[in-house]
Amino acid sequence: MNKVSENPLKNRKESTMPLMAVTALFVTLYLVSNIMAVKVISIAGWFYFDAGTITFPFAYMLGDVLTEIWGYRTARKIIWLTFVCNIVMVLCTQMGVWLPSPDYLQTEANAYNTMFSYVPRIVIASLTGFLLGELSNAWLMDRIKRLTAGRWLWVRTIGSSMVGYLFDTVPFVLIAFLGVVSTHDLLMMLLFQYTMKLGIEAIFGTPMAYVVIRWIKHKFERVGVAI
Repeated sequence: MNKVSENPLKNRKESTMPLMAVTALFVTLYLVSNIMAVKVISIAGWFYFDAGTITFPFAYMLGDVLTEIWGYRTARKIIWLTFVCNIVMVLCTQMGVWLPSPDYLQTEANAYNTMFSYVPRIVIASLTGFLLGELSNAWLMDRIKRLTAGRWLWVRTIGSSMVGYLFDTVPFVLIAFLGVVSTHDLLMMLLFQYTMKLGIEAIFGTPMAYVVIRWIKHKFERVGVAI
């Protein structure tokens, strides 16, 4: 006789909660990264990158977790969901720019307008880089997992990110800044952003992925869910 759980609804909730939490954080980090991208950071007057470059690799880390635990198909659906959420954020914040504000709040309105007045080519660059980067990252991580029989998680996270960041950074920088900055600055932006994202992923993102994946697997084991 099969053993029936005393509270199957509780087990179902506990088994779906990790996916909901990772999805929520994944979407949030991408939206936050896009907002932070308004701030440009300069290091010694030589290297320039947007503030979103700092948080972006952690979104990739969560994308790795999604693919590792739930597979490429689920990760792909969530990537498309995040893509739609990005469009919704752009449309809603742009609507706020268009709506009038009282004269005595003009300073605040100007600050809001400055932050959320998106340049069309920046939006196109961001969405294109996101889709190409994340889909290639998730696909390659799933492929490497099959080839390595599930071993060497760090090879999957870093290896897939090397390709994913290439497909993300190159389209974004070229679409957003080609013809706007000099060829030298364009190449420096490509090199520095790619290197910085990959460095953050390797030093911080991958160890965090190990912790998160181990925690989720342990949680699934407690409720008897096979992964």
